[in-house]
Amino acid sequence: MSGHGRPDLPVVIVGGLHADARRAAVARLLADVPGSVVLHHDLATAAAGTVVRTVRDATGVLSAGEAPLVNDCACCALREDLVPELERLARAGGTPLAVVELWDSVEPKAMAEVVTAGGFTVTGVITAVDPALVLPYLGNGDDLAEGGLAAAATDQRTVADTFARQLEYAPVLALADSPEADDEDRELLAQLHPTARRVLIGHGDPAGSSPLARAARAGFDVEAAAAAQHPACALLPAEADAHGVATLVWHSRRPFHPERLYAALEDLTCAAARSRGRFWLADKADTLLHWDAAGGALCVESAGPWLASLPDAAWEMVPPVRRAAAALDWHPEHGDRCQHLVFTSPGLDRDGLERLLESCLLTDAEYAAGRAAWERLPSAFDTLLEV
Repeated sequence: MSGHGRPDLPVVIVGGLHADARRAAVARLLADVPGSVVLHHDLATAAAGTVVRTVRDATGVLSAGEAPLVNDCACCALREDLVPELERLARAGGTPLAVVELWDSVEPKAMAEVVTAGGFTVTGVITAVDPALVLPYLGNGDDLAEGGLAAAATDQRTVADTFARQLEYAPVLALADSPEADDEDRELLAQLHPTARRVLIGHGDPAGSSPLARAARAGFDVEAAAAAQHPACALLPAEADAHGVATLVWHSRRPFHPERLYAALEDLTCAAARSRGRFWLADKADTLLHWDAAGGALCVESAGPWLASLPDAAWEMVPPVRRAAAALDWHPEHGDRCQHLVFTSPGLDRDGLERLLESCLLTDAEYAAGRAAWERLPSAFDTLLEV
C-alpha cells in the first residue's frame, strides 16, 4: 500500500518528439508487461479548447474522454487530469504498470514532478529516440507552434531546445531500430547523454523481462534528476572525439568581458549542434548564468547566485548536492565562480572554438584592474537577461 492508503501503482513516463519511436516503445511495454495500461493526453486538439484523454491496454481503448483547457494551457489541463486518472486506476487495482505516454512536445521533467507530487511512484522515465533523427531535430530552430506542436498559445519553445531537454532528462533512452542511422548518429546520441542507459525497442518477452520492461521499473529519483539539470551542478558530458563527433569541455577561472562575449554569441551558438553549461560575466560577479543552446538559438538566463557570493548562514538553505558540486570546483579567490561550457557536434572545430572563447575573457590588464573596475564594464547582457 502507498502512503495514501491505496494500492501502489508503479508509473513509467514515456515521452519524446519522435512519435513513431515513442509509440513503438509504448507498444513494446504493453506487450511485455501483461495487464499494463497506457494513459495518453492528445494536445493536438487544444486549439479547439479540449484535450483528448485515452486509456488503453494491449487489447485496445478502454476509455476516452475530454479534459477542458485550464488557463488556455493544454499542459495545465494534462496536469489537472493526470493524477485523478492515475488514482482511478489505482483504486480499481490489478494494474501492474501505468504507462504515461506524453504527447509530442510535453517534457518529462514537469510530468514526473506532477506524478510524484500526486503521491505516486515514478519507476522510470524513458525518452524514445530514432537515432537517425537526432541531428535534424537538434538542428531545428523552428518554433513548436510552426509545426502544430505548441502546448499553449504562449508556448515559445523551439523543436531543438525541447528535444534536447527531453533527451537529457531521461535516464533511459529507448532506441528505434533505424536502418538510416549510422555510427555518427549513434555517437552523437552517446556524447549528448553519456550516462543514459540505451535500450533497443526491438523484440520483447511476454514474461516482462525484456530490457525495456526492466528499465521501466528500475526506479527513478525526481530530486536527483532535477539536480542533474541545474546549471550549478549539472552532470555535463566529458571530453570525447569519435566517429566524426566531438565534445569540447571548456573551463576557465577568469571572467568574460561582457561586450566581447556578446559580440561572439552568434558564432559560439552556431559552432556546435548543442552547447550548455554555466558562465561568469565580469560585470555580474555574483550571478551564475546558464548557457543553453540548440538549433542555432541560445537561451541565457540567471540561475541565481554563485555560492561564493552568499553569506555563510545562507549555505544551510542550499541543497547538499549543490554544496558538494561547489566544493569540488572551489577556487581560493573566486570560490565556485567559473566558466564551464560544453560543446557537442559533428565536425566540431575545437581549436577555433577554444580560441574564440579565450578571446572573450578579460585580458591580463583588465583582470589585474580588479573587481571594482570589472563592475564598471558595459552591461551588454541586460537586454538578453531582461534586467
